Amino acid sequence: MKKRRIIGLSLAAFAFAYIFVAGKLEAARISTPLEGAAVAAGPSVGTALLMEDLRALSSPALKGRRTGSEGSKLAQAYIAKRFGELGLQPYGAGYAMPFSFTHTSIRGLVGVGKSFKTKYPAAVNLVGYIKGSKEPGRIMVVSAHYDHLGERDGVIYPGADDNASGVAAMLALAGHFKAHPPQHTIVFAAFDAEELGLRGAEAFIKALPFPREQLAMNLNLDMVSRNDNNEIWVAGVFHNAALKELVAAAAKRSAIKVKMGHDKPFLFAGTVEDWTSSSDHGPFHDVGVPFLYFGVEDHADYHEPSDVFEKVNPVFYSQVTSLLIDVAVTSDQKLDMIK
Repeated sequence: MKKRRIIGLSLAAFAFAYIFVAGKLEAARISTPLEGAAVAAGPSVGTALLMEDLRALSSPALKGRRTGSEGSKLAQAYIAKRFGELGLQPYGAGYAMPFSFTHTSIRGLVGVGKSFKTKYPAAVNLVGYIKGSKEPGRIMVVSAHYDHLGERDGVIYPGADDNASGVAAMLALAGHFKAHPPQHTIVFAAFDAEELGLRGAEAFIKALPFPREQLAMNLNLDMVSRNDNNEIWVAGVFHNAALKELVAAAAKRSAIKVKMGHDKPFLFAGTVEDWTSSSDHGPFHDVGVPFLYFGVEDHADYHEPSDVFEKVNPVFYSQVTSLLIDVAVTSDQKLDMIK
């Protein structure tokens, strides 16, 4: 028995050492940004409209856009209006794709006056598309969730960076492709209920408005407007190495520091966080769809009432949006290479 205990302790020590070393190596690997440009040379971005969309979606009047709330309905109306102004085509009579679900909360088991199960009968995704000029039957989905935490104990959580920023950037991408038609069809999806467990993305994948075999790629935008170090992260390359070329090409035309990582499982990356299922790209990955996820690292205002419009740096945000447009354009041009 003593020998078995020694062997068990040795294995535990080896496992701990492996995890520690793997984490250190991965953290060092991903710390170096891709080759960039001293001066941004990517697509131009209408900063004024970008910031106006961000301001509108993070307005206190929307009260944090919690799924099922009146603020959520106001956000839906704004996004649908902008989709219409951009000339996106709907699947069916309108952009709204309703769905329902039941959310279970561990907090509800211990919190006074809180429910363990909450039904959400009227969640809504908003989806529009631009038809491809050459190969309309091959599709890239650009996604960003519009919901946030709502109002808690009378305090509004505006969610400017998380994720009004992703939705406003997505609208800028739609504007670019409306002016410069893509080769392949691009679907723009504003997902609901991401904060409640990626529910909107899951509902979309379960009831695609087009044949599953046409879905080639997901470009997901979640928290893209704030970083004090001029950095943006992209995950997804580990799962599909062909995507690295697309990101690297766009990075060379950007003054933003583009870092790749946070997409390796625990076995490969140790303690370095794996973001593969952290946002709406997760359900796409689960069904084998290649994805690129762009987002900043968490900041002090993440999931706080202080995540407000006024803290967004317009220069950084517009340059990130330019990078995202560049990545989307390059992906459209190379979409047939992505498997």
